[in-house]
Amino acid sequence: MIRVLIADDHAIVRSGLTQIIATTLDITAAGEATRGEEIPGQLDAVAADVLLLDMAMPGLSGVALIRSLRDSGITLPILVLSMHNEGQIVDRAIKAGANGYVTKGSEPEVLLDGIRQVAAGRRFIDPVLHARPCAEARPGLAAAPHLTLSERERQVLEGITAGEALGDIAERLHLSPKTVSTHKMRLMEKLGIDNNADLLRYAIRHGLAGE
Repeated sequence: MIRVLIADDHAIVRSGLTQIIATTLDITAAGEATRGEEIPGQLDAVAADVLLLDMAMPGLSGVALIRSLRDSGITLPILVLSMHNEGQIVDRAIKAGANGYVTKGSEPEVLLDGIRQVAAGRRFIDPVLHARPCAEARPGLAAAPHLTLSERERQVLEGITAGEALGDIAERLHLSPKTVSTHKMRLMEKLGIDNNADLLRYAIRHGLAGE
């Protein structure tokens, strides 16, 4: 039996996922978490084989949450469930430590297959994402500015759009405040943005906020 911890801040979504899982004989819902910060405690309280993780929850979420879980020593497979289907977001989630990625628009059978695949130690990417062309890769089209950001610049961007102060970002990333300020300056130059409001709008428009 594959035991799944469902992490999503929407009660209706959690209920729907539980009902989908209940249609199977080999998968069961072991528990729920409504915020990223609750996940370690829930994993201590219940036996789980797979973490089904929403990419957009209150507080720490998205790629930053995946990194945090892996850094804390959590090793169970993570299957991301997200409304975002941009290739670069999928790639970043996998690089951060996720084992699979499923979009919320997929059929239940795809989700269940993803759970089984990552539980078996394999990587799983929603077939819809494999078939979707990546605009940034098409000849003649300029790459979106955010694709030129370094990993540190992306981490700082995530922190800023999540409402973190630069000092808090520095502490989380184990960097000096001056270094974080430098990363912020460089990422804003690359994006052609000179204030936080426009930065947040850019992040939302490109699916980079609250991942």
